[in-house]
Amino acid sequence: MDTVDEEALRTLRHIQRTTTCRTVLITTDIDEQQLVSAAECGVAGVVRRSKATPEHLVHVIGTVARGEGHLPADLLGRLLEEVGRLQAQVLGPRGLHFTGLAPREVDVLRLVADGHDTAEIATRLGYSERTIKNILHSVMTRLQLRNRSHAVAYAMRQGLI
Repeated sequence: MDTVDEEALRTLRHIQRTTTCRTVLITTDIDEQQLVSAAECGVAGVVRRSKATPEHLVHVIGTVARGEGHLPADLLGRLLEEVGRLQAQVLGPRGLHFTGLAPREVDVLRLVADGHDTAEIATRLGYSERTIKNILHSVMTRLQLRNRSHAVAYAMRQGLI
């Protein structure tokens, strides 16, 4: 695609909804917002058209097929800056985080991991037992986790606790 416009994003969303393949976007030009939008549409790799030699494309496709991502170095830096900006200016003020867990959810999971029961967690955090149960239920439902142990394992794998 020459540019990552609305038509391109529609195509990427369609690919994401209708297939299980991982997508590599080859484009002439892309800015930070377009990069974030492409990532939201499931793009796992980006290659500038000027660098799209057969050898480079084979390398990138192999990288993406292994479950890794690929971005030109300058785009990676800009993406990280944009993610930081989004966290600070958009998500943070609303109590949201890229991890999918709010700070109080992390606190509850940390105490569950330490072996505390619902009553102990409620006492330590100053919430009712019902609130603790609601927090755990919300996390498990939202992240499709089976039980408290699964929730703790998820949080540990994500580096949250």
